[in-house]
Amino acid sequence: MCGCCKEDSKYYEPFEAIMSGFKGTESDLIPILQKLQGAYGYLPEDIIKRLSERTGIFVTQIMGVATFYSQFKLKPSGRHSIKVCFGTACHVNGAETVAEALCDELGIKLGDTTPDGEFTLESVACLGCCSLAPVMMIDDEAYGRLTPAKVRQIIRDFYAKEGKAK
Repeated sequence: MCGCCKEDSKYYEPFEAIMSGFKGTESDLIPILQKLQGAYGYLPEDIIKRLSERTGIFVTQIMGVATFYSQFKLKPSGRHSIKVCFGTACHVNGAETVAEALCDELGIKLGDTTPDGEFTLESVACLGCCSLAPVMMIDDEAYGRLTPAKVRQIIRDFYAKEGKAK
């Protein structure tokens, strides 16, 4: 084994272990995808193809499920998740300008991950913190009454605290 190819590595071991616990029927698809995402951090294209080959479920059917449910990710996520609220209270209090400042500061668009793999930036319908609007969460911590300047500083402080240059 050369270790240069995924076929020659331990890459597929989680796939095989997960599949050994299922019959591979269509009714198993969501639990299989959940476990695969847990093992790989997202649903890699080659894993989806292998799942299709193993189960006989068309790739288009698997992708239909994976793209319908927001819990599934088709790209690797950053170490930290930033969720910007676009609920009504946040929307009327400036969520759009907050999101634009985050996109500018991080150099990415909503739905993307920073090139350094630190942050994935997402929009959500509501974080349930309406009295703090506009609001965002980094991992499990809420930040409220945001302004573009405040979010830029939060990101810079976060990088400084992690000891990393942005």
